[in-house]
Amino acid sequence: MGKGIMNFKDMKVQIISIGNELLIGDTINTNASWLGAYMTSLGFEVTEVHTISDKIELIKSTLSRSMSDSDMVLCTGGLGPTHDDITKAAVAELFGVNLRTDKRVLDYIKKLFETRNIPFSKSNSGQAEVPENCEVLFNKMGTAPGMWFHEEDCYLACMPGVPYEMKYLMENHISKKIQKAFGDIGFLHSRYLKTVGIGESTLSDNIIGDVSSHFENGVSLAYLPMPGGVTLRLNGMGKTLSEAEKSVNILAEYIYSKAGKYIIGEGKELTISEALGKILIQQNKTIATAESCTGGMIANELTNIAGSSAYVMGGIVSYANSVKVDQLGVSEKDLENFGAVSKVVALQMAKGVAKKLDTDIGISTTGIAGPDGGTIEKPVGTFWMGFWSKDEHFAIKALFTKDRLLNKERSSRTTLEMARRVLLNIDEMPYNLEKEYI
Repeated sequence: MGKGIMNFKDMKVQIISIGNELLIGDTINTNASWLGAYMTSLGFEVTEVHTISDKIELIKSTLSRSMSDSDMVLCTGGLGPTHDDITKAAVAELFGVNLRTDKRVLDYIKKLFETRNIPFSKSNSGQAEVPENCEVLFNKMGTAPGMWFHEEDCYLACMPGVPYEMKYLMENHISKKIQKAFGDIGFLHSRYLKTVGIGESTLSDNIIGDVSSHFENGVSLAYLPMPGGVTLRLNGMGKTLSEAEKSVNILAEYIYSKAGKYIIGEGKELTISEALGKILIQQNKTIATAESCTGGMIANELTNIAGSSAYVMGGIVSYANSVKVDQLGVSEKDLENFGAVSKVVALQMAKGVAKKLDTDIGISTTGIAGPDGGTIEKPVGTFWMGFWSKDEHFAIKALFTKDRLLNKERSSRTTLEMARRVLLNIDEMPYNLEKEYI
């Protein structure tokens, strides 16, 4: 393979995770997702990810197939000292070579055991055995070395399944091998636009629409559904970083023109509470929460943000009707006539907490979280979310699911997004819910 700038789509990599513990759910496969993100950042296209059991023939056939279809294969797991760690044997059989003992690795393992006063056994010495045709990648974070192969126009890297050992080898050894083998593949630039309160299909089909005319070479758009919204991942490749940024920015500008009001900000880890907090600071406003069914979840989300004491004055969990009356000033008569889960009570809760804590804004939740407690008129999943300020006061009604925790989470996010949109003068409410006034 020639070096120099290569097209993003030309460089293909596959990831293989080996271990029965991954298949039966004892261990979550975080390695594959980390490797996928890492290789994408280097400019590779991750075409397939395989999770397979500790069976030598399966390992051999998967490796053979992956190597024939890719420029590079990354393999994790099966390098330990126990009987089910058979990756090295499988690789040696695949390439038709014997295992050899690497003296440097063996001496390191012996010294490590001696330092820790741990008896050294025959199974431990087996970790120093590697296929004859590999280049050993020394592992300072553990006892099992990594291995680097170049066979039939494909590069193969084998690493331990322990996440911190795998990451050490990738960042300190394999990244350098990739650079030497492939040269400068190109530059990747990514932007993550986070939306809340709109479904994936509505966002894609009805709001953004066909964006193919805005794609330049190496640009891609992915819809990543998340709880409460959709994250848009914009990737762009270029011979220079500025070229990659330009192509992504062109697409981002178009998406903002179509879906700007649904976008709460940018960043993979951005939350709705963080986005709302920034707006509250910018507008020099304060907020308080009155929560019944969500049990303090909204206040928790708001105060998870460092510096939130600048705008969060407090909250009241008014789970019992007596607390709604005594602490928030909700009318006993209205509770009797309309019930706790009602527009009237949601509005009184929002107003009551704003007045009691002297804030610019009050938000509230009251609902039937489930799994029981519903009626024909008010089934499980019925929620009212209230908003109060001196300029506007209303409530929105939603019917969620029958799952208690999901209902609480969705109601919390919807309430926060409701407040964000009001502060930005966006009239449309999350999920097209209607504002209802008294």
